[in-house]
Amino acid sequence: MTGESSPLDPAEKVDLWRQRFFEAQAAAEEFVLGEHGEAGLAAWIQANSRITAELLRAQRPAGVSATDHFMTRLRNQLLLYDSAVTSEPGPSGTVLRNADCGILRYRKRAARAGVVLTFSSPCAYCQELNTAIAARYVEPDVTVTCDQAGEGCTWRAESPPHAPAGDAAGSPQRGRAGA
Repeated sequence: MTGESSPLDPAEKVDLWRQRFFEAQAAAEEFVLGEHGEAGLAAWIQANSRITAELLRAQRPAGVSATDHFMTRLRNQLLLYDSAVTSEPGPSGTVLRNADCGILRYRKRAARAGVVLTFSSPCAYCQELNTAIAARYVEPDVTVTCDQAGEGCTWRAESPPHAPAGDAAGSPQRGRAGA
């Protein structure tokens, strides 16, 4: 290599980081599967979920619930790959819709370019990993689920509806004696 190198512009840096991360992840998956099979992959997911949950606990901003922090992290991860993501509050929690998954699109493009992929689709791995992270990190009464649909998925973080106690404090008779 000769001559002066010019700095990468921000878009080139993003593409290069995506490529390097993808290469490292694919190499790790290939190694774990080749050396340890499906049991090794399950152990890899559990180790990754434990490490990530610990990092999230250490990084959670004050005043932000673990569930909101997790869903924001997941949303941002999808946005790194230019996914078509929307997030909305639902009646019992947050709904994150990924209408066009950039990770899936990126892997398909890599496969067309001749990259040998460990998985035919990253969806099952992504779903299992992020569900395991959520199980270790979000509040105990919150359930995180994922439904795949076409080229995307829908993630839900939901709390069970709280049933009113026997004599609810908000009942019309309570606290109104002598009124």
